[in-house]
Amino acid sequence: MSRNSQRFLTGPQTGVPPSYEMLKEEHEVAVLGAPQVSAPVTTTVVNIQPETAVPDHIVWSLFNTLFFNVCCLGFVAFAYSVKSRDRKMMRDLIGAQSYASTARCLNIWALVLGLLIIFGVILAAITISIISVT
Repeated sequence: MSRNSQRFLTGPQTGVPPSYEMLKEEHEVAVLGAPQVSAPVTTTVVNIQPETAVPDHIVWSLFNTLFFNVCCLGFVAFAYSVKSRDRKMMRDLIGAQSYASTARCLNIWALVLGLLIIFGVILAAITISIISVT
């Protein structure tokens, strides 16, 4: 076995290995090439219009569909909420706002009628229990 070794370093042949900075600089020159004349920098400006936030009330509609579905108002409100979300995805903000307004109105009616029915049943149960005790 031969103990001859060859040096593959391109730095100065002083017997001391080159430093990290020297190797990094040589690598950058090898990869990037010689320094070139810099051209004027051009910029591109992209104007992004802010989206108007149109609430679609889909969570409220789902809640009313599951818990306060009086006369199917919650389900109809959910359908209008989905239509509003679809219009918003198509960037038709006027249509989305129209469907969202209808969904909000239907959600209000479903919530009010559902709460009235629940309070009516509770009052009727309390009245019946008071009358049956006496």
